[in-house]
Amino acid sequence: MKRGKKYAASAKLFDRAVLNDVPQAVELVQKTSYAKFDETVELHVRLGVDSRHADQQVRGAVVLPHGTGRTVRVLVFAKGPKADEARAAGADYVGAEDLVAKITGENWFEFDVVVATPDMMGVVGRLGKVLGPKGLMPNPKAGTVTMDVAKAINESKAGKIEYRLDKTNIIHCPIGKVSFGQDKLMENFTTLMDAIVKAKPSASKGQYLKSVVLTSTMGPGIRINPARLM
Repeated sequence: MKRGKKYAASAKLFDRAVLNDVPQAVELVQKTSYAKFDETVELHVRLGVDSRHADQQVRGAVVLPHGTGRTVRVLVFAKGPKADEARAAGADYVGAEDLVAKITGENWFEFDVVVATPDMMGVVGRLGKVLGPKGLMPNPKAGTVTMDVAKAINESKAGKIEYRLDKTNIIHCPIGKVSFGQDKLMENFTTLMDAIVKAKPSASKGQYLKSVVLTSTMGPGIRINPARLM
């Protein structure tokens, strides 16, 4: 991939072969951020597991203490009193079959999180093929299939993120914005990494954390020493 001059200049600010401690990595991410907008800081963790096996899946959710820095739009599948509860809690969209029709018929995805009450999963299941690949399918482990819709909405808007393996055994998650500063970014990083480490499957053998990389939206990847995180 061809990179621009600003990217090349940022990449010269550090040695890409060095494995950094977390404080150094966070500082470098801020130094190498060059875009005119407030870039998102992203964490990419390659795990020594095989996501093809059910007993080696790594998935969960965690509330970042300082949020992600972005406005989260929450869609809720619910009916009756639970739909009223969702609206009162600040859900951006609430509905049932009407939302299924809108998503499938209009290719509408103006939302970031999907919450559903258990009784609505039969309806939501029709959207598995379109929500699943986007990581938007409600899941009990992530707390997005629940009767406590108000809690799910509040946590999502406060900075709750879901982490899960992709097909290459890597977890990709935002941990905030460059403007957060070092302390807030480090607290968010620690919260997420602790959750990933605790989620280590018992079937996982050998080195669990293969590589840990921190990067801004446009900037180069900063490698972190995984041995310091277990």
